[in-house]
Amino acid sequence: MEVKIMSSRIVKPLNEGNHSPITNSISLSVFDKITYDTHIAIIYAYRPPTPPNGAIEVGLQKALAVYREWAGRLGIDDNGEPAILLNDEGVKFIEAYVDSTLDQELPFKSSPSLLSFHPSWKPKVCPWVLEDGHEEKDSSEGVIELVQVQLTRFKCGSLVVGFTAHHFVADGNSTSNFLVAWGQACRGVEISPLPFHDRTIFTPRNPPVFEFEHKGVEFICKNFSKAHNFNHNSIVDNIVLHKVHYTVEFLAKLKVKASSTKGNNNIKPFSTFESLLAHLWRAITKSRRLSELETTHVRISVDGRHRLNPKVPNEYVGNLVLWAFPTTKVKTLLEEPLSYAAKLIHDAIKKVNNNYFRSFIDFANYKVKDENLMTSADINKDVYCPNVEVDSWLRFPFYDLDFGGGCPYIFMPSYYQAEGVMLFLPSYTGDGSIEVYIPLFEDNLATFKQVCYNMD
Repeated sequence: MEVKIMSSRIVKPLNEGNHSPITNSISLSVFDKITYDTHIAIIYAYRPPTPPNGAIEVGLQKALAVYREWAGRLGIDDNGEPAILLNDEGVKFIEAYVDSTLDQELPFKSSPSLLSFHPSWKPKVCPWVLEDGHEEKDSSEGVIELVQVQLTRFKCGSLVVGFTAHHFVADGNSTSNFLVAWGQACRGVEISPLPFHDRTIFTPRNPPVFEFEHKGVEFICKNFSKAHNFNHNSIVDNIVLHKVHYTVEFLAKLKVKASSTKGNNNIKPFSTFESLLAHLWRAITKSRRLSELETTHVRISVDGRHRLNPKVPNEYVGNLVLWAFPTTKVKTLLEEPLSYAAKLIHDAIKKVNNNYFRSFIDFANYKVKDENLMTSADINKDVYCPNVEVDSWLRFPFYDLDFGGGCPYIFMPSYYQAEGVMLFLPSYTGDGSIEVYIPLFEDNLATFKQVCYNMD
């Protein structure tokens, strides 16, 4: 598949006479600062008829006027703190063409060829960080567009939208809300609900209460990171991004199996997410052929919007995620029934509650600078073995991005290589089935395929 670039430009917010001041900024919250320093890339595909590129571009401009963070740049505010500069510098907008039909190119395989649906961009050290990890004190601005869009038209009239968004600006919940707003603007519908922009709501307590341990969890020592940051580039070529589809029927049986055997003393059964994650944790561990005495954990993203008290509006723009870390020995994980792993996952997620979030806010404000700590979220890490990481997009309205021709035919992550990092997505069929993207070592893939549907 040859993707021909037809045009490239910067698209800026369309303020329609209500232009906001361009000199202000939004300081990053403690939750923004601990997330991954990278763009997240996703792909949409639409059958014809679809609106012309010009209408989609104008809709994007209108959405950017409401979500100005995405049209800004990373930089330093007047207090010398990391911030998003609301300078309306705009987003990169690419138009491209493929001289074949979409059906000729389907199904999209999880391979590097998917990257041709995205504008090329090079990772850049954030403007407030120097090579040695120390903070930069000047006011230089970042030059990376926080959002990049590529519209790729096919010979048949189908449209593929490649979208990248920087994680420092927002998590999956916020990003999906912005995408829905983009579609509303394209259709001439009033953007609703409006975003909640205030990132100053996470104030520490006085005096602080460090109820939980956060050093070694969300934060690590900078010196430790330098000494233990191994480069896995030599083995990245052996990582394969594999997709697994789980039907509604399979998920129902799995949920019953996880909840009906020993380990679940709760009135409610374990959730579908908990049951499937427990199953995959065991399947991946089995396929890796690890030592029985080795320890393995799962890093699970936990949204704090409904866990904090008072609750944070779902319309909040920014990151609001911490992690749960269920942990056990390989031998125990594989010998105990599925319910054992499901209970570990359930209990670990439950512990990431209001008290935990408040303790984190206090620690991040009072301890991080004094103890020279940095985030444990390492985007340069390629291999997570013997551990697993999971992000669930099951409840995000990604499929609601409608430019005027209907919902997408395909929604999927772009190609990525991080062994052991899973993504859960609802299937495009809309019947409740789930698709999971899992990068694994090629040598482990055959075993994983043998066990990924086995409930025994």
